Amino acid sequence: MVAPTLSAAPGLVEERAQHKWLVAAAVMLGTFLTVLDTSIVNVALPYMQGSFAASVDEITWVVTSYLVASGVMIPMTGWIAASLGRKRYFIVSVVVFMAASGLCGMAQTLDQMVVFRLMQGVAGAAMMPLSQAILLETFPPAEHTLAMSTWGMGILVGPILGPTLGGWITTHWSWRWNFYINLPAGVVTALMVYSFVHDPAHLRERRSGRVDYLGIFLLVAALGLLQIVLDRGQRSDWFAAPWVRYFVTCSGLSMVLLTIHELRFPDPILDLRMFKHFSFSLGVILTAAQVFVIFGVNLLNPLFTQELMGYDAWISGLAVAPRGVGAVISLFSIGQISRRGVDTRPFMVGGFLLAGWAAFRMADWNLSVSMMNLVPPIFIFGLGLGAVFSALTSASLTGIPPARMGYASSLFNMVITTGAAVGVSTVSNMLTAHEQMHQTYLVQHFSVFDAWRMSRDHLPMPGAPHFNYLGQVISGQHQQLGVLYGVIQSQAWLLAYNDVYRLMAMVLVFIAPWCLLLPRSGRGGGASAASH
Repeated sequence: MVAPTLSAAPGLVEERAQHKWLVAAAVMLGTFLTVLDTSIVNVALPYMQGSFAASVDEITWVVTSYLVASGVMIPMTGWIAASLGRKRYFIVSVVVFMAASGLCGMAQTLDQMVVFRLMQGVAGAAMMPLSQAILLETFPPAEHTLAMSTWGMGILVGPILGPTLGGWITTHWSWRWNFYINLPAGVVTALMVYSFVHDPAHLRERRSGRVDYLGIFLLVAALGLLQIVLDRGQRSDWFAAPWVRYFVTCSGLSMVLLTIHELRFPDPILDLRMFKHFSFSLGVILTAAQVFVIFGVNLLNPLFTQELMGYDAWISGLAVAPRGVGAVISLFSIGQISRRGVDTRPFMVGGFLLAGWAAFRMADWNLSVSMMNLVPPIFIFGLGLGAVFSALTSASLTGIPPARMGYASSLFNMVITTGAAVGVSTVSNMLTAHEQMHQTYLVQHFSVFDAWRMSRDHLPMPGAPHFNYLGQVISGQHQQLGVLYGVIQSQAWLLAYNDVYRLMAMVLVFIAPWCLLLPRSGRGGGASAASH
């Protein structure tokens, strides 16, 4: 099967070549909005909590509802697009996303907000895999890495820009404007998609296969329950809570049944046969590891600068911003290099190793590290993984038949979403566990704590002779011990961050050589695709 989808229609191919950047701008604006909305509201949660008179645990459902809806819908987009057409599905998604955004801005109760965020997540989920599939069919095979570099800018920059933009809007306007800004951008997106995006021939031929109702049910159960556990499990101490055990069991059982059913159903909602392609399977594994590290470090960096270094949100945002700058530089550079037919696999290996070196440098940070020492590893980390993202995505999807590209991009983006959720929850859990481990070790090696515990356990009862005198002496000791305990706790957290950063670095170094087994991207990508 020949990779270029419309090789038999040179007029349409020429027209697409002329408008490819307009198509890219149209679909990437929608994708950027959906990715941005996963993080832009985070800084506004305290303000929303006051508006809805909600507890901390209740207000987090504003984030959880969006992530769950998005995580469940992303793998369905290939099947829905094959039924409705990508262009029509994209426009419907943008319109519903705009409507849900407006309703979120006008919400008067927490229940309303959660429902509207579910609508927003369902609508926004389609834009990421659809934009990827559209770009891969609009750009010629020799420019697939360039197309994925363009796509990667929206995917990587959105989560970085979100907290900064959301904080500014919330401070100077209102938290409601974090949703209202989607309306004008959505109108522009819908008009551009309507004008410049066109479905390929294989999607214009509507099919009338059976609807995979059982597959839809099992997919919603498997991914929906998993997303809830990953997002809220830590608040309940993970498997110590019965509901976590039940949800994980039901999610795992649903996933097993889904796999068996989808491999037998003639027109599955989730086409697992994509994993027959070696490049796709390997690319999915490497992407999952990469996303795990990216979102893990995205969580660690601002926590480190704010919790241990004492930076405020604005200064912390400035400290981590160079990561986005480095990623954009790499994405642009790799996109241009790939256009010249250069093999990008060595750049992938180098990018992973460079990011791994940066993570090892982060593991050396201490409580007196300066801003000048914080910024270079953060910048280099973005530079390294920016060099990997687009080339890895392009190589992973090389060889997928055009008619199945929508299904492949849905699976690929499901991995990104799940990998991000797993990364954040795993890193949070590891950080807490390692802090407790280091704190226990440090406390055991300070005998003064034993003396303090003994003095505490043998304090006279109030009103006993000499109580006031002893209380004054012990109060001074307790103040000193309190300061000492604070120092030990800070050191325990520092050692925990060092451990997790070091683990991230080891993951990156381990997966780097495997990139050489991927097919050559760039000009070679077309050849490889054609051979399939």
